[in-house]
Amino acid sequence: MRYFAETGGPYPADGSNSNASGVVNVLTQSGVVRSDIRSSFNGATGTAAGVPLTIKLQLVNVNGSCAALDGVAVYLWHCDRDGNYSLYSSGVTGQNYLRGVQVSDSSGNVAFTSIYPGCYAGRVPHVHFEVYRTLAGATSAANRIKTSQFAFPDAASNAVYASAGYSASVRNMAQISLATDNVFSDGATLQVASITGNVTEGYVATLTVGVAG
Repeated sequence: MRYFAETGGPYPADGSNSNASGVVNVLTQSGVVRSDIRSSFNGATGTAAGVPLTIKLQLVNVNGSCAALDGVAVYLWHCDRDGNYSLYSSGVTGQNYLRGVQVSDSSGNVAFTSIYPGCYAGRVPHVHFEVYRTLAGATSAANRIKTSQFAFPDAASNAVYASAGYSASVRNMAQISLATDNVFSDGATLQVASITGNVTEGYVATLTVGVAG
């Protein structure tokens, strides 16, 4: 299989750029290795509200018959339901929620407990992630071996955005599509997660990610 590399975007907090206070690197903060990324950590307080979302990724080796990749680290981040990114966006620069690192198990799986991201102007709802060969190396963007993003099926997004707290996303979602998104417009067949669930009980998004292991 092939999985497209994509930009990390302007809000990675992986040591590769700065916010108003200088270079920002959440990967060096104590507590970043966690499965539940809804709350801030390492002294920051605050929890991102929204429809529950479990993100399940399976990492496979595209150079090795798509065998499961055991022990690779995944750093994952996305915006909150208002379309804001912790550490960067106005009002949430003191938060570091919706960011975390997990290490793949023997089946290549990682899982994160989060909330369904909002849709901000100019982008379809999406999640960013970086892959590192080891957890020890997952401390700086300089060590990443893959950077990409994935999107969601429109039906799930529209259902979520009809619920309380996501009103701004309704308008933004109506003005964008995978075909016009500046990241996914070149083809997103392998970059749309499979999703199950509902607004009341939450959703589970599943995706297989090919990495040159």
